[in-house]
Amino acid sequence: MENNPEAVFTFHSRSLRETEALAEELAAAAAPGWVIGLDGDLGAGKTAFSQSFARHLGVQGIVSSPTFTIIKEYAGRIPLYHMDVYRLSAHEADELGLDEYFYGQGVCLVEWSSILSDLMPERHLHIRLETTGPEERVITVTAAGEPYEGVCRGLIQKWGYSKHDECN
Repeated sequence: MENNPEAVFTFHSRSLRETEALAEELAAAAAPGWVIGLDGDLGAGKTAFSQSFARHLGVQGIVSSPTFTIIKEYAGRIPLYHMDVYRLSAHEADELGLDEYFYGQGVCLVEWSSILSDLMPERHLHIRLETTGPEERVITVTAAGEPYEGVCRGLIQKWGYSKHDECN
């Protein structure tokens, strides 16, 4: 993935509410066919981010981690396909037919996407959450291709390189 400076946005979140504000922003921009990879250590907030994203996409009810079911589908403004591939090998994931989701009419949120790096579409958005305190996170949003590069440029334009004027 090419990392040009305009395609990377770093967000220093000081609370769950600030992280939710980023999820809300991305959900508002989301369109059919979007693929978002989420990575970070256990407890970094991948599922909490997914829940906020889903809520702002118009998903009703509880959104829980699909750790054991692998993929959960939700109805919202556009369909949401929430995946957790932590327990899969790349070979097992390849056999699931993920392309039908990746190139479908919904939004794919893929927790632990680095496991599938070879299977992820060339164009996608990648979000890495790093824990820096009880509620604090450094969230790096990296775009691979359009329309995601435009989304990153919009985040940078709206909030600067980070919401708190700290550059990576």
